[in-house]
Amino acid sequence: MRKRKERFPEVDALRGCAIVMMLVYHTLFDLVFFGNLKMDLFSLFWRGYVTAGASLFVGIAGLSLTLRFNREREGYGTSLFLKYLKRGFLLLVYGAAITIVTYLVFPEAYIRFGVLHCLGASTILAYPFIPRPQLSFFLGLGCIVLGNALSNRSFSFSSLFWLGFKPHNFLTLDYFPLFPWFGVVLLGISLGNLLYPLGKRRFTFPEKPHLLLQGLAFLGRHSLAIYLLHQPAIIAFLLSLGLIRFPP
Repeated sequence: MRKRKERFPEVDALRGCAIVMMLVYHTLFDLVFFGNLKMDLFSLFWRGYVTAGASLFVGIAGLSLTLRFNREREGYGTSLFLKYLKRGFLLLVYGAAITIVTYLVFPEAYIRFGVLHCLGASTILAYPFIPRPQLSFFLGLGCIVLGNALSNRSFSFSSLFWLGFKPHNFLTLDYFPLFPWFGVVLLGISLGNLLYPLGKRRFTFPEKPHLLLQGLAFLGRHSLAIYLLHQPAIIAFLLSLGLIRFPP
């Protein structure tokens, strides 16, 4: 018999916090790109802001893989990997749709391996590491170190850009190569096993969280839909206020 899914509001709230950080940054980005707002969104502060928000979002994705594995492995048995494969493939399909849309709108900087591509591939690749938290931890650190080493280099080939080997003059709106971001997923898996062994919370948490946490948790529960729809919604909202306009 399959276990009833139990959600942890603190996990959803952390994911919701990452969503809020994304919404804030992308709203400012649209105001700078399409409007008259003057702001350096590539400054040290904003680069750190983006990295922190992305790390939180991707790390929570890894932690959630652990929770899902621990509460579903008895019910699904050997077919559980197929569930992860289906989930990963679905995220890759969504990522491919974003690639197509951004190619039509921004052909010079379309998204080739963004966060959904990364999470789709990571969901599949992470499966054998979920019950191995120590291996996940050290392999995750290795992926991050390698990714940081690759981040300041470019290469004459383009076939491995999804790993982090950026070709010369590579330009994209969103880039989450497996090195280092698969490492962040693995660290999330390790943390999930530490904080939620066998899918059970090992610390106390209020039965009725604060209203703010409930709101963040709501956003976190609907993070995929928000991610897919937020940019059109933000642009439509800013257009309705007359804060941005498209170039003729």
